Amino acid sequence: MTQTVSKWAWNDTGRPFPYVLMYHSVAVYRSDPYLVTVDPRRFDRQLAWLRRNGLRGVSMRELMQARRVGDARGLVGLTFDDGYADFVHNVQPALLRHGCTATVFVIAGRMGGHNVWDADGPRKRLMTADEVREVSGAGLEVGSHGMLHQQMSYLDDEELLSEVAESRESLREITGADIGGFCYPYGDVDLRVMNTVEAAGYDYACAIWRSPLSGRHALPRTYVGDRDGSLRLLAKRLRHELTIKR
Repeated sequence: MTQTVSKWAWNDTGRPFPYVLMYHSVAVYRSDPYLVTVDPRRFDRQLAWLRRNGLRGVSMRELMQARRVGDARGLVGLTFDDGYADFVHNVQPALLRHGCTATVFVIAGRMGGHNVWDADGPRKRLMTADEVREVSGAGLEVGSHGMLHQQMSYLDDEELLSEVAESRESLREITGADIGGFCYPYGDVDLRVMNTVEAAGYDYACAIWRSPLSGRHALPRTYVGDRDGSLRLLAKRLRHELTIKR
């Protein structure tokens, strides 16, 4: 029997999905073939736009907790995939300036390495274990992006369990905090993968906007890039609001 999940409502509460933005890297750049980099000045203006419009970017942990008690009005999830080192140098100070928080999804088995999965892109350094510990200690949420940034649906059961469970335990040992969130590399999720993530004890998991599944463990997110100024941010916000009311 095929499991179906309501596309734009929580499968556990019936309420619309929260608005969650998906970032990757925030850095000055020359080449960005995968469109994963936002210039720090643009990022600062994007956060300012949120605040001007009565919105505040928060971690997924904070957003989920607020929704549980019915107090999430004006909150927007801010997520950063891959755990780039520029999160420490460029993202964290900007969040502090604008009174925001965020979640960074770290690749547990590649800390201190580089984005080797982006074959044609510029090399970007990933946070070290010490930097991950620093981010967590500053009150920002650290979530798991797996062990090695692999496409989850291609893995056998043993490999999948390693990506999901071992990465959580590794990050828990480094941060000394519970790791409640998972993010699917490439947005690759099917029912087996989603069930494995849920069974591993994660409170939630993040997917992408056009995910084949949705629910607490496959939350849709809105991509944000360097071209997203005020008008594009407004259009994406309106798209979310219109879509979840269908």
